[in-house]
Amino acid sequence: MPRLFILTLSLLPWIPVVPCWVTTQNEVSVLEGGSITVPCRYDPKYANHVKYWCRGSMREFCTSLARTDETSSTNPSKDKVSIFDDPAQEMFTVTMNNLKETESGWYLCGVELGNGWKADDVAYTKVKVIHGMSVENGMVSGEEGSSVTVQCLYSERFRESEKKWCRSGGWSSCLSAGSEGSYEDTSVAISDDRTGTFTVTLKKLQMRDAGWYLCSAGQQQVAVQVQVTPRASTKPVTSPPPPSQSAVYLPPPKPITKESWSSHRYMLESVAVCSSLLLLVGLAVLARKLWILHKEDSELRHFKEMKERFSDNPSGMGDLQHVPIAFHNKATMDVRAY
Repeated sequence: MPRLFILTLSLLPWIPVVPCWVTTQNEVSVLEGGSITVPCRYDPKYANHVKYWCRGSMREFCTSLARTDETSSTNPSKDKVSIFDDPAQEMFTVTMNNLKETESGWYLCGVELGNGWKADDVAYTKVKVIHGMSVENGMVSGEEGSSVTVQCLYSERFRESEKKWCRSGGWSSCLSAGSEGSYEDTSVAISDDRTGTFTVTLKKLQMRDAGWYLCSAGQQQVAVQVQVTPRASTKPVTSPPPPSQSAVYLPPPKPITKESWSSHRYMLESVAVCSSLLLLVGLAVLARKLWILHKEDSELRHFKEMKERFSDNPSGMGDLQHVPIAFHNKATMDVRAY
């Protein structure tokens, strides 16, 4: 039991009795050879405390890289690691330059409390140093006739590699910066600063320039989308001149639509039905007249035959006393019995 009590007392300095008052980013990514700046915020009560930046996943075994009480770590542009405290903003910042892949890992922002019975207040962040390429903006846009610029970033080991700008899907369209690190024509300019960035400028944009492109360094590639918007019209809007008195206005012909064609079709069908009915009635009248004429011709021939027979044989009239004779009101028909 005494041993357990002694162990508990020995751990008290490392057990925080207040919530964490230091905060920072959870993760930071950067291309190899690049730089990062990490902000570390703290509570106002820590304004006069020493701040530090160290590497490690445990504060007990953390390797100190910069401290605010060391004047040699205050130049962010030259020092490998620098730290700067701004109590007015309640924040201190850490800058690391020319990072290598081997420097990836856990780091922490710390506030030194200077009290053996209380652990320092810290916040962790993970730094990822990536070997490859990236772009500042994956999509750029410009108006037709203007220019746009693309910043292609590459890691340190690609510093001497050939830099290219290609249209996606067509390797024959690739333009190379060459050994001198530059290329330029009437539509594209490429410039490599040999420090981790090469710049591509598309000049005098046209609508056909819109699409996907690739920044390339060595075997690494990163895609960029270029959008081109139509040029805004600057011509004044003018109204058409009024028509002269001698001119005759003719409305434009109406297009034939499905609805208008349907109405015309119904009208044509009605005309066709009426025409067919009139034709049938005419044919019926003509057939009746032809039938009447045919019947009259048959009766006329019959009476002519009887007249000729009576003329040739008058003595046979006696046989007709009991024969009914039909008289027609025709001037050409004259039947007499003698």
